[in-house]
Amino acid sequence: MPHEFSVDMTCEGCSNAVSRVLNKLGGVEFDIDLPNKKVCINSEHSVDILLETLEKTGKAVSYLGPK
Repeated sequence: MPHEFSVDMTCEGCSNAVSRVLNKLGGVEFDIDLPNKKVCINSEHSVDILLETLEKTGKAVSYLGPK
């Protein structure tokens, strides 16, 4: 089930940081919507793990719910 997160991304560098941490985690498919500052993630990982991983970017992150 896809999960939607709000990530405070302002530029391409921010979205690249999100891509980097998620690719490192592995086992995820994700779509980054930079203009709306949202990341949709499809993964077997728990929401807590995904949230923790996204927080490694140093950006403000919040869980919006299942998509």
